[in-house]
Amino acid sequence: MSSSTRRAFLAQAATAALSYSRIIGANDRISLGHIGIGSRGSELALMAGRLKDKQNLEMTAVCDLWTVNRDRAAARAEKTYGRAPRAFQDMEKLLALPDIDAVIISTADFQHSPHLKMALEAGKHVYCEKPMATDLADAKATRDAFRKSDRIVQIGTQHRSEAYSRETKKILDSGALGDISKIEIVWNYNGPRWRGRPEVKHIREEDTNWKKWLLKKKYRPFDPRAYFEFRLYRDFSSGIASQWMCHALDLMHYFMDDHFPRSVVAAGGVYAWHDGRENPDTFQALLEYPKGFLLSYSTSFGNDSDSFSRIMGKKATLYNEGGEGSPRWRLEQEVGNHEDNPYVKRPSRYVTLPGSDKPGPPGIGDEDLSHMTNWLECLRSRQQPHATVLDGFAHSVGVIMAAQSYREGRKLSWDAAREEIV
Repeated sequence: MSSSTRRAFLAQAATAALSYSRIIGANDRISLGHIGIGSRGSELALMAGRLKDKQNLEMTAVCDLWTVNRDRAAARAEKTYGRAPRAFQDMEKLLALPDIDAVIISTADFQHSPHLKMALEAGKHVYCEKPMATDLADAKATRDAFRKSDRIVQIGTQHRSEAYSRETKKILDSGALGDISKIEIVWNYNGPRWRGRPEVKHIREEDTNWKKWLLKKKYRPFDPRAYFEFRLYRDFSSGIASQWMCHALDLMHYFMDDHFPRSVVAAGGVYAWHDGRENPDTFQALLEYPKGFLLSYSTSFGNDSDSFSRIMGKKATLYNEGGEGSPRWRLEQEVGNHEDNPYVKRPSRYVTLPGSDKPGPPGIGDEDLSHMTNWLECLRSRQQPHATVLDGFAHSVGVIMAAQSYREGRKLSWDAAREEIV
């Protein structure tokens, strides 16, 4: 090992040691860094700012490859916290700062897992956007890095922390529905989702680092659409599966305490928006779980017909009248023997859950502060948050299997012992 390499190694080790030695006390200010501050990242930055006094935190460093996002984030942080943060294009420089306690990662889908692994190896606590991973090898590597660390990591499947989800879990655990055999989830939207980002017209290649953005992906010429509308391109995301179904799977894994599908089959295509997108605008997946139930998930971007989630048990059905994150649940009790009278009416009662009267249209939970609050509180208590890396690994397996099944046109199974898709 050369002297320069040895010095670099020792410096990195010292940085990690400083980070690991820092135990955040009840009255200590949490020093945050933020990596990847685009559209979703700006929302997360706003949430952190709203919690700055109650949670005693400060955004002291920001990082984005694109100079416009970076400068905008720095200006916003200065206005929110009263002093300018340090700004970096390269996340390695931010992670090397010994005074940074924790980082928020809100980069592109395919970057989440590698970036999370880097942050863990640098000794940082992390809030990482979902999906945790779009590649199984990446998911395993990040999971293994997490197991070697003592860091607190929250994966950004935020609906798991919302009040209605916690109460729904109690209903299911009470046995009120009886044995559950089927779950149906339909979340629709009428529009060319993820197409039309205004930044596409403004970015210049010289103002970012395209090769670094690609990570280990095969090089391709600079493409502003792929850069900002990555959810539409199969190299960087699976679209509906990694963005929307990810939330659905995570909630149902939490509700059912069953985390890895036994088998997955999926279908779909570009049927509504022929705008150059590679990922489907219409998608459906069937997942079978070891506990003995079938989960059906579907989304159409060509029609906003009613969205719903329906958990079907032998005693009752729990019905959600809305799409992603909607807290409007109705419990329908099964009555009598239906074999002789298929037209028997089922009385129903609405279940009043905390958060069910929150303002805004149903299905909008992205500004709810409960998930980030849970993470920040866990930084002090050293308890595990609501959506750990292990939960992220589980939803990633389901998402990856569904995307692969759709692309290959065949049913896939999960070998739990070998942790392989077969």
